[in-house]
Amino acid sequence: MTSIALDSEDAAPKGGVAVFIRRNPTIVVGGALMLLLFAIAIFAPWIAGDPLRLNPINRLRPPSERFWFGTDQFGRDVFSRTIYGTRVSMVVGFSVATVASLLGLTIGLLCGFYKSVDGIVMRVMDGIMAIPSILLAIALITLTRPGLAVVIAAIVIPEIPRIVRLVRSVVLSLRAQPFIEAAIAGGTKAPKLLLRHILPNTLAPLIVQSTYICASAILTEAALSFLGVGVPPEIPSWGNIIAQGRSFFLIAPWSILIPGIFLAVMVLGVNMLGDGLRDRLDPRLARRM
Repeated sequence: MTSIALDSEDAAPKGGVAVFIRRNPTIVVGGALMLLLFAIAIFAPWIAGDPLRLNPINRLRPPSERFWFGTDQFGRDVFSRTIYGTRVSMVVGFSVATVASLLGLTIGLLCGFYKSVDGIVMRVMDGIMAIPSILLAIALITLTRPGLAVVIAAIVIPEIPRIVRLVRSVVLSLRAQPFIEAAIAGGTKAPKLLLRHILPNTLAPLIVQSTYICASAILTEAALSFLGVGVPPEIPSWGNIIAQGRSFFLIAPWSILIPGIFLAVMVLGVNMLGDGLRDRLDPRLARRM
């Protein structure tokens, strides 16, 4: 009897994992890709060499057993530079998503709950959204010294209005709900009402939107670096690697294709994770599943 009970208990978690994978394939695949890239970024010093080491005698070597991804026009190992480029994209993507979500959540809660704040702040948000994000980022970067922190700040500012509009719309819909009106009638103060009743209901759409902002930030950073207004050229980011290798594409296509593939895989993983979370957190879609 004891062995049968243990076998049934051991089988339950395995069945639960299998059911979760079958019902949420996009979360599993997207999460696996992101975990793999995160591990690559963490262990870059142990799995890659010096990305800044120059060796002109080995310039433009094709992929081989010695140079897995080949070399660039300065003899630098493309494998090492691509691995270290994962760190830059990870830092930019997650930093922008975190900062933009926190600021946008705070502003969106205030705009949705206080009409006096809403009228002024939302016009400012509309003005920021009227400017293309890439142009606004270029303008901010050109006014300051180039650096990773400046790039993150320049990408965060255009992303905040998207979070603000999302959170504001959720708050406005919640204010019309009977339980919110009952809490206001019962004398619940505004800060307690926002933190206890409204904030938890905004987290699900906020998490989903944050994943898309992360993917957008990664692409924006790569575009800025490609244009020469992102992180400094000596920092191995995927945008810099592609920009420096574009002149040698016909004779050394690996210097562009390989970092481009890594960039596409990272954005694909983030978007798949966001799609899976949206399907999982949306009650209407969850019922269908």
